[in-house]
Amino acid sequence: MSKNNQPQSKRQFRDGISQKPKSAPKSTKSPKKPVSGSLKRQNPQENEWETQKPRSQRGTARHENRENRPISEPKEYAKAPKQRASKAKKLVVRAPNQKIQERVQELREKRTDLSRIEPERLQKVLAASGVGSRREMEEWISNGWVLVNGKVAVLGDKVSPDDQVTVKGNAIKLKWADRLPRIILYYKQEGEIVSRDDPQGRVSIFDRLPQAASSRWVAIGRLDINTSGLLILTTSGGLVQRFAHPSFEVEREYAVRVLGELSQEQMSMLTTDGVMLEDGLARVERIYEQGGEGVNKWYNVIIKEGRNREVRRIFEALGCTVSRLVRVGFGPIGLPNRLKRGQFYELNPAEVANIMKWADMLLPGERRRRK
Repeated sequence: MSKNNQPQSKRQFRDGISQKPKSAPKSTKSPKKPVSGSLKRQNPQENEWETQKPRSQRGTARHENRENRPISEPKEYAKAPKQRASKAKKLVVRAPNQKIQERVQELREKRTDLSRIEPERLQKVLAASGVGSRREMEEWISNGWVLVNGKVAVLGDKVSPDDQVTVKGNAIKLKWADRLPRIILYYKQEGEIVSRDDPQGRVSIFDRLPQAASSRWVAIGRLDINTSGLLILTTSGGLVQRFAHPSFEVEREYAVRVLGELSQEQMSMLTTDGVMLEDGLARVERIYEQGGEGVNKWYNVIIKEGRNREVRRIFEALGCTVSRLVRVGFGPIGLPNRLKRGQFYELNPAEVANIMKWADMLLPGERRRRK
């Protein structure tokens, strides 16, 4: 072997031998490489999953780590994992007397003639039928996803029982208030939120309560996460309006434990002049002491508004910190003595009928008398 053909080093000698048998196969595969490489450069997001797919097919990596998942995979990691919540227990009560049982059965069988029902706003009917919240329905209508009798609906449209409604291509069986609504009383605990959607994954009261078969529960007013006590839920949008709208001024009663003590002058000022908060003047209807030990004092407070954290802010404006807040009454409904934290009680039809009369709402089959 001549010096010109002899390798200059061991690496050259090794490479020279190893490259000779592989030179032919490389030339046959070379046309395929620029094609796949060029496609990947043109649209890297679409081909990212395809480049990993052959490896799993050859069996070299059956299970991929989460870190190697493609960016374009449609998964949201921003929300916290949902906390598990045990179902609330129902308060068991004794059966009523025979007269009340007959009244309950009569009310259950009564229905309102659908031909007498006045047309209602589309988003309201869809929400009452359990399709989604009223705000969601308004967005879907604005996006053109809702059809009424084959035509695209717009905000402001009203529907009657004879109309055919389609949402995202699916026919919807609308629910109408032709029977008594359902009402449940729930003893909300601290740490629970009154919302169906929470990015932080906290426990919601709707996770603990039973689902309504033909509609959805709507909370009458809200309690913040640190407030416990009476929470009323119903399937009737009319009852929600009657209880919660500020124009009706329905009384809300709270038991408040504060760190500190109010003077008689301060208590009198709350019922007469009120205190100025960030969102306006706040006044208390009635307030009286409920005792207490040491630096903690209990007060009973009644207000006619439902502003956010209003009771807490009223006491903070007077230099007292609320350490515990319990709602014990809302309108004609009080927190039952036997109802424990985390329990619920469903009103029977006779009790629901009494609430409907208080709200000046018609029972099924009734007609409003002319004055």
